Amino acid sequence: MAIAPALLEVTGLGRRYGNAPHEVVALHSIDFAVQLGEMVAIMGPSGSGKSTLLTIAGGLEAPSSGTVRLGNQQLEKLSSTELAEVRRRHIGFVFQGFNLLTGLTAVENIGAPLELDGMAPKEARRQAQEVLEAVGLGDRANAFPDDLSGGERQRVAIARGLVGDRQMLLADEPTGALDTETGASIMQLLRSACTPNRAVVVVTHDPNVAAWADRVVTLRDGNVESTYRPAGAA
Repeated sequence: MAIAPALLEVTGLGRRYGNAPHEVVALHSIDFAVQLGEMVAIMGPSGSGKSTLLTIAGGLEAPSSGTVRLGNQQLEKLSSTELAEVRRRHIGFVFQGFNLLTGLTAVENIGAPLELDGMAPKEARRQAQEVLEAVGLGDRANAFPDDLSGGERQRVAIARGLVGDRQMLLADEPTGALDTETGASIMQLLRSACTPNRAVVVVTHDPNVAAWADRVVTLRDGNVESTYRPAGAA
C-alpha cells in the first residue's frame, strides 16, 4: 500500500536571529514530517528549538532557510494575506497561556476565527457550540474565561483550534499549567482529535505527555537528536 503524502513537511529548516558576531542559531537544517491521523510529540530541553519549530510550522514565523509545506502549499512563498488565510482555515493553535479573549464568552472565543473568515455569526456560533459539546463543555458556552478553571480554559482553547475542520492542531505545552488528572484528560482529548483528516503536533517537556504520541522527535541545540515510537504506540 502506498504511503500517503505528508500533511506537514519541513525540509532543511533553519532559523537564525541577529547578525554575526552575535547571531543565535535556533534551528539547524531540520527535516520533519507529519502524516494525517498522526500525533507527534516534540521534546527537548529548554532552548532546544521546540517552540520555534512549532511557530514556523504553523506559519506564525518565517524560516531563515529551508521550506515548510502544508498539503500542497509552500508557506514561505505565500503573501501575508494568503498565510493568514491558511492559518485560519487549516491550522489550529493551542498556546501555553490559552490566549483566550477575556471579553468574549467561551462560545464566542471559539467562533471568532470563523467570523474573521467571513462566516455569518449565527452559523459560527452553531459550529462553535457543536465543538464545545464535543470537548464536554456545552453547558459553559456563555461563561467568560475568568469564570473557567484552568482545565476548562484549555478545553476551550483546544475547541477553538479544532473548529472549522482544520487539518492540523499545534499545541505548545498543552498540559504545562494543569494538574496530573486534568492534564491526562486534555491529552485524551488531543488523542481523540487525531482522525484520518487531522494531525496533532504537541511540544512538551513531559515524558508522560509524549507517551500519548505515535512518534516522538527529540531536539537538542536546534538539531534533531532522535526520533522514536514510544512504548505502546500502534
